[in-house]
Amino acid sequence: MKKLYVFALIALFTLGFALQSCSKADGTQETKQQVAQSNMQQTQSSQSNYPVAPDFSLTDHNGKTVKLSDYKGQIVILDFWATWCGPCRMEIPGFVKLYNKYQDKGVHIIGVSLDRDGWTPVRPFMQQYNIDYSIVLGNQQVVSAYGGINAIPTTFIINKDGQVVDKVVGYKPDTYFESAINKWLNS
Repeated sequence: MKKLYVFALIALFTLGFALQSCSKADGTQETKQQVAQSNMQQTQSSQSNYPVAPDFSLTDHNGKTVKLSDYKGQIVILDFWATWCGPCRMEIPGFVKLYNKYQDKGVHIIGVSLDRDGWTPVRPFMQQYNIDYSIVLGNQQVVSAYGGINAIPTTFIINKDGQVVDKVVGYKPDTYFESAINKWLNS
């Protein structure tokens, strides 16, 4: 009976951790993360204590180039995710809802897929989940620029000035992001 109790506790702890985020860490990420965080700190804006979000140029599912700098003056939710990640799947319907509600108010969502099989799993996933915001394929350069992504989902909230004002690792409900959107829309 004691063994069953211990096993149940271990299983619950493991399940809770798995639902919080999906790990994609490898042994080389820690050093890359330290370098990237140092780079982000060096590019902090003189107007605040928030680091400037690293710009990138990635291709969406239609072959269109998506650059973060094209969204200056807008709130951006930048979400690193993958189709196989359970917590990512839980968050995406909330992002669809938020995008539909706030896109006309200057809010943009960019999903950075970290699926290793490219567009093959991503395109049908986009259809299944009715994703109408920008989805791009990530690469090592953008992952490193954002401090190394060791777990997904990892989501950055970027204000109108292009500064990273929040970083969320793991699942958060859409109400969390809506609160942040409203805070930064009104500032």
